[in-house]
Amino acid sequence: MKFRPCIDIHNGKVKQIVGGSLMDQGDQAKENFVSGQDAEFYGNLYKNSGIKGGHIILLNPESSEYYPETKRQALLALRAYPGGLQVGGGIRDDNALEYLEAGASHVIVTSYVFKNGEIYYENLKKMAEAVGKERLVLDLSCRKKMECIILLPIAGRNLPMWQLRRNC
Repeated sequence: MKFRPCIDIHNGKVKQIVGGSLMDQGDQAKENFVSGQDAEFYGNLYKNSGIKGGHIILLNPESSEYYPETKRQALLALRAYPGGLQVGGGIRDDNALEYLEAGASHVIVTSYVFKNGEIYYENLKKMAEAVGKERLVLDLSCRKKMECIILLPIAGRNLPMWQLRRNC
């Protein structure tokens, strides 16, 4: 068993939110816990404890007034533990290198590649070209719905290709 720590950053604070409560509009979320420590503290804690493979998630969109502080906190944690943490939240091909250069071991993408039940292969290709497929993590977060969706690999491609199967 491995422990995989997470540093969620929302409105410039490290916190644990109630799943499914995050709303971009108004920068609102129900909170379970808000830390009095900054993200750098947790980056150092995980480094000093020898815990690798954790992730940092920026929970504010770039349009948020809180985004600059949320991003600053993420960069503090990455610099505190170079190579020990992954980062996600608003990652695209045009900003991913900044996080890798700050110390992220990998970048995590979700909405840039997956939208409305579709895979945007062009964006996946851009990400793989920008950071290399070995430093790219695809987050397939799902919520329970009434229909079944399965991702199936498609063989014979240079990049991993996937097909969505609905109503299974």
